[in-house]
Amino acid sequence: MHNALSENLPRLRKARDLSQEELAAAADVGVDTVGRIERGETRMTRPSTVAKLAKALGVPIESLLGLASADEKRDVQGIAVLRRAITATSAIPGLSDFAESAELEAPATLAVAAHEAWRAYVDGHHTTLLHLLPALFVDARRLVHSTSGDDNAVAHRILSTAYRLGAGLVGRFELEDLAWTSAERALAAARESDNIEMETAVSLRYLAWTLVGQRRTEDAEQVAVRAAEQIEPRMLDRTPERAGVFGNLIFNAASAALRSGNEGRADDLLAVARAVAVRAGRDSASEAAIFGPRVAAFQLIDHTMRLGDHEKALRLAKRVPKAHGAVPAFWEAGHRLHLAHAASRLRQDRLALAYLAEGRRLAPDWVRRQPLAVKTARTLVDRAPDDGARISAHSSPTTE
Repeated sequence: MHNALSENLPRLRKARDLSQEELAAAADVGVDTVGRIERGETRMTRPSTVAKLAKALGVPIESLLGLASADEKRDVQGIAVLRRAITATSAIPGLSDFAESAELEAPATLAVAAHEAWRAYVDGHHTTLLHLLPALFVDARRLVHSTSGDDNAVAHRILSTAYRLGAGLVGRFELEDLAWTSAERALAAARESDNIEMETAVSLRYLAWTLVGQRRTEDAEQVAVRAAEQIEPRMLDRTPERAGVFGNLIFNAASAALRSGNEGRADDLLAVARAVAVRAGRDSASEAAIFGPRVAAFQLIDHTMRLGDHEKALRLAKRVPKAHGAVPAFWEAGHRLHLAHAASRLRQDRLALAYLAEGRRLAPDWVRRQPLAVKTARTLVDRAPDDGARISAHSSPTTE
């Protein structure tokens, strides 16, 4: 516990732009005490001292000691409920999660609830989504069980959406096997839906994404490419949804190819997706896909960074087109995190800090759970000096 304290105290202190003397004065403890803790020379620290330091830093005691925060504990509890919702099934006695006599939601009402859950997903509101999804699973499965014909097909589409959101959310928590289960069930529901071709393609995109998370990159590329071939827009096809699903599948295939070490193949795939994005002309965000010229530019920067060319990534950021249409907050925030990481690798710490702050402003709930954000912030704080030449967040990013 105290090893964590000696690591966390200087990071938090520097992040708040405080010297050891300033922190000691604010916490009403001796400056020697602060110094000994940070150097790891104190075997035991009084609880009252820890409490004073935490209060002066404006953080929970758990954060200072490296223990799970209240938010993290709520996440663990919420994920446990979501796990039960994803894996529930009437095919196994005791694992069904709804009562036969409960009132059914109308398909239109449930579709609205699914859209609200999707909005929470793309806006990076994980806590809200953890609250919304389990009930959506229950209501959608009940509707599937109790309807037939057109209503049943609609119910399957809503259930497929719920499973896809479940796969995406638990994937963000790095629960890859649970993400696979949810994505596979999304695919099964899609094949019983009222728009089989499109819903199947979208579900396969999530499935390919989970395969990348499992480091099954060759499998991920094959799944994504074959699904894209089935949904590829034709010459005179101007349907934004079809172009978006196709483009997202190609993004996934390119990402998988790059992780497999096939840079040339990844470049070719990304070029195809970017051409479709340019032809689409506008950015769009729906339950089916998030796609467009700005999104494709983000993807190119991510691709460039994975190749280790951080200088080129920052140059490309200056040429990212402005949004013409909808680009979700978590895509925008993720783009800033990538640029913050690139800037930190080039030791442009003020720029990196500015990008981190902008990402947090755009999607705070999403950003705080991103390993890249934590890694970059720790790098910046560890490099911050104690001699007054401190990092400032006043530098302005040059990306649009």
